[in-house]
Amino acid sequence: MTATTPETPVSDDFLRNPPDFSLVQGGPLFQMLCRAHMWGEARELLERRMLFFALLTWLPLFLLSALGGELWGGGEGEVPFLKEVVIHVRFLVAVPLLIAAEIMVHRRMRSIVAQFLERKLIPAEAMARFEAAISSTLRLRNSAVAEVLLIVFVFTAGYLISSSVTVAAGWRTAGQGLTAAGYWYVFVSLPVFQFLLLRWYFRLFLWIRFLWLVSRIPLKLMPTHPDRLGGLSFVAGTLEGFVPLAFAHGAMLAGLIADRIFHTGAGLLQFRVEIGLLVAFLICLLAAPLLFFSYQLLEAKRLAKREYGTLAQRYVREFDEKWLRGGAPADEELIGSGDIQSLADLGNSFEVVRGMRVIPVTRDAVIMLAVATVLPVAPLLLTIMPLEELLKKALALIL
Repeated sequence: MTATTPETPVSDDFLRNPPDFSLVQGGPLFQMLCRAHMWGEARELLERRMLFFALLTWLPLFLLSALGGELWGGGEGEVPFLKEVVIHVRFLVAVPLLIAAEIMVHRRMRSIVAQFLERKLIPAEAMARFEAAISSTLRLRNSAVAEVLLIVFVFTAGYLISSSVTVAAGWRTAGQGLTAAGYWYVFVSLPVFQFLLLRWYFRLFLWIRFLWLVSRIPLKLMPTHPDRLGGLSFVAGTLEGFVPLAFAHGAMLAGLIADRIFHTGAGLLQFRVEIGLLVAFLICLLAAPLLFFSYQLLEAKRLAKREYGTLAQRYVREFDEKWLRGGAPADEELIGSGDIQSLADLGNSFEVVRGMRVIPVTRDAVIMLAVATVLPVAPLLLTIMPLEELLKKALALIL
């Protein structure tokens, strides 16, 4: 363990005013949105960002498809614009959700650094390591190189897509090349969508890296903390902020499945493996990193059970000798004695230690992420079951 040295001091300002920890408030795009007066936690600014990106990716496709005659009709085997479900879901549902998730995650994580300090979980000798973990994470978050690499990747992918186009397959292609709508899709709509999605994966990488660095610090966990996580429940609570992100992934998969059902005659049950894999992927991606703290929680619980067990043994032995073996003074009354209450308090503390969890992920959190992922697929149940029958089955489960 590296101790704090004069070469790596912890600033007084850091201790007095810890920084807001945000995965989203950084990078060139964030700076551009700030200059355009489109960033902020206010509802109208969020709605403005969601509307801007939705219109940028979808509206030109609608207009260009209409001008090219590919809006509703098409040749045999071709899918017109309005009938390609995945396009509308991707740009009108998933893109706004990816934007909305920024505010949700930002609000959940902004005080996380302050929580570590306020709860005194970071020992003084490891404070420099904690500050270094925060600084390196925020530095990577602000990296212009990272965003440039993402932009280069998505536009390279767009070029490869356009160069591989051969046969007309709908509103995007005509003959041996792209339509006007196809060019906008390949070089604007798709790259914007891919950039927003990949940037989220980059942010999750930063989050996972931060959790790993902090989990390597010997934390001062309190086994008797009522949250039964040694005081770390605020870290587990960040999972709720990722619900819009999980919903966006479920919507993207639902759009792909809908197109297969409507245009190729596939059935919903054929995609149960894909749905299950997506749920498992998101739970592992979002919840599994919290397991980095499991080793410290396990060690804290093991040590506390031994220490509190020793304390309890000593107390109950003295209690037994005093009140059951005649050791109490003759003028001391049992009724009103604080010994009984102290014995009960000690028992309660020992039960809290025994009930301490070593996995900082609750079943409710896992269910919440799973439901958010699967919920967009639920309307497709109507393709295999009439609405009336579906409602009857739902009511039967509830009642």
